[in-house]
Amino acid sequence: MIYLAPLQGITDRIYRNLFPVYFKGVDAAIAPFISSSKKMKPDNKLLREFYPENNTGIPTIPQIMSSEPKDFIMIANKLYDVGCGTVNWNLGCPYPMVVRKGRGAGFLCDPARVESFLEAAMPALKPHLSIKLRIGLKYPDEVFELIPIFNRFPIEELIIHPRTGLQMYEGKVDLDIFGQCLDISKHRVVYNGDIDSLEKFELLSKRFGSIERWMIGRGLLANPFLAEKIKFNTEKSYDEKIKIIRAFHDHLFSEYLKILSGPSHITNKMKAVWTYLGGFFEDGAKIKKRIWKTHHRDNYIDVVNKIFSETPVSKA
Repeated sequence: MIYLAPLQGITDRIYRNLFPVYFKGVDAAIAPFISSSKKMKPDNKLLREFYPENNTGIPTIPQIMSSEPKDFIMIANKLYDVGCGTVNWNLGCPYPMVVRKGRGAGFLCDPARVESFLEAAMPALKPHLSIKLRIGLKYPDEVFELIPIFNRFPIEELIIHPRTGLQMYEGKVDLDIFGQCLDISKHRVVYNGDIDSLEKFELLSKRFGSIERWMIGRGLLANPFLAEKIKFNTEKSYDEKIKIIRAFHDHLFSEYLKILSGPSHITNKMKAVWTYLGGFFEDGAKIKKRIWKTHHRDNYIDVVNKIFSETPVSKA
């Protein structure tokens, strides 16, 4: 099973709905996080994103960023009421503004606080709970104090990214630590981190033979054919790939135009997509620079037309 990882500002409802129209192999997704709030109302637009009629693409589990059990329970149960059978608790976001508030990866260095949160939240939750986490905030062995706590609760699964919060997305993943997590966890474990090729997936799959679920984020956004290659071992021609990516891009663009007003809003949205999609092309760095210089919708469209007509795809 392959999950699409949550990438804030990119893998939103529209992206998740359109992705399986053009690309195969992704079974489920974790949505970018919602920050819990006491003020959130039942008809909040963030909750409407998860109404069944608004989700026709990849089956999606909503993710909640919260440091307060009461707030978490409230939003999790509202999501259950609109049809979400599982919610995910974010213990992995490494960004300093999140960590400073004691949320995301900022939780990982305080096992007592994690335990207290789960003791308060679990009995009141309607949906199942999964947890996405890193192996620590500053130190990779912090996770060893957390897993025995998780083992005490009926958690659906642990999605583990084997980096610390301090690493952000730099440096190597710690596969030895991940292996030890597998040994001591009583819950299903999902591997997440740096899967960007079939070869890398095969190495990880061979090393961690018990893993049946994998999460891919940046690697899949940069090469949206990756899940298909992993699951079905199929390879389209370069010409066919570029035509599919063009169709996906144009469909995304047209859907975002329906909800974004102002010429710069749509270009900023698409720039985020190209941050990763540009990596699919041989001259990815140059392409991203060209895209980044656009500020008006018409200018953006002109540049994109030239990219698709002039730039060769990668042979990776």
